[in-house]
Amino acid sequence: MTAADQLPSRRLPAWCTAPWLMLLLPVLYSLLDAALVAREAAWWQVALSTLAAVALFLRRRFPVTVLLLTMPGSWVDEIWLAPITAVYSVAAERPRPRIVIPCGILFALVEFFHWPLPANLIDLSRATALDAIQAVMLAAGPAATGLLARTRRELAARLDELTRGQERESRLLAERVLISERGRLAREMHDVVSHQVSLISIQAGALQVSSPDPAAVTTARTIRELSVRTLDELRQMVGVLRGTGGLPDAPLAPQPRLADLPRLIEESGLAADSELVPGDRPWPEAVERAAYRTVQEALTNITKYAPEAAVHVRVWAKGRRLRVEVRNEAPPVHPAETLPGGGHGLVGLRERAQLLGGTLTAGPTADGGFEVRAELPAGHG
Repeated sequence: MTAADQLPSRRLPAWCTAPWLMLLLPVLYSLLDAALVAREAAWWQVALSTLAAVALFLRRRFPVTVLLLTMPGSWVDEIWLAPITAVYSVAAERPRPRIVIPCGILFALVEFFHWPLPANLIDLSRATALDAIQAVMLAAGPAATGLLARTRRELAARLDELTRGQERESRLLAERVLISERGRLAREMHDVVSHQVSLISIQAGALQVSSPDPAAVTTARTIRELSVRTLDELRQMVGVLRGTGGLPDAPLAPQPRLADLPRLIEESGLAADSELVPGDRPWPEAVERAAYRTVQEALTNITKYAPEAAVHVRVWAKGRRLRVEVRNEAPPVHPAETLPGGGHGLVGLRERAQLLGGTLTAGPTADGGFEVRAELPAGHG
């Protein structure tokens, strides 16, 4: 990196390149040019020069017409800036050769055969050659500059289009990678988790058939039902991760709602009392599903860490918000061995609540228990 690269880039203030200023400046310096040239000119010459300058206001919409309006002033009063700007505008706005070349030739002829016409119109002399070269350069210079500016704008637009195309390709590539990763994750979930849950279901079924203890049979039946339900939900999740197996319209299993909470609490096997008063209003499906998952995750954590504790589940409506509270008291006996957990369940619940515009808090209580509270608005869903 050179020292010049390390210097901070200096950009012009925004007003220096404002469109209104870019439109006004050529008019102003063309009026100044007309005033300097006019010295002892007749009023009609001054009027033609002024018309040439003022016509530049329309040079972007009608460049050829503006060029024609500048020619009389250029022919009778020797003004340069207005016709030069007009030639530039023609090349920048109408870059076709069949338009630019005739306009440039017209300005060169007007500049060469200036008014008043001399007696010897074409004098083969050094002065005549210099005048011809000057006329050609005055026409060719702004025409080439206008074509260059037009090409630069087109290249900038093309570069911007290419940049957007590359961004789209990058997004598509990222989506393909995500789909591939989701497919790999779906395969891992199916191969590992479903295998283990299937073994649990088979063992529970065997225990249900072989055990003479009615309590053990009931427990085995509950385990088997929970295993089968877990497998169903796992298959649905695998289908979502795989894009429903290429069938976008494939129906999903019925999602849990508030009406399923009593059965969830009953099947948890905990000493739980519940107060479920969600109100008479219909809640959005996403809100009901979030409330169900909140209770489900809280009961699962209690089963892991405080299975002997008393549990209180409360769901009620307060205005346009649904409130969920799951609290367990201090366990009388702490289990010697608990199931592993990474704490991701509560994190996921908190994210789900935030996506709905609600909140979720979880933490220990003063009496040694634990409490999970969620507040979900009805306006989202």
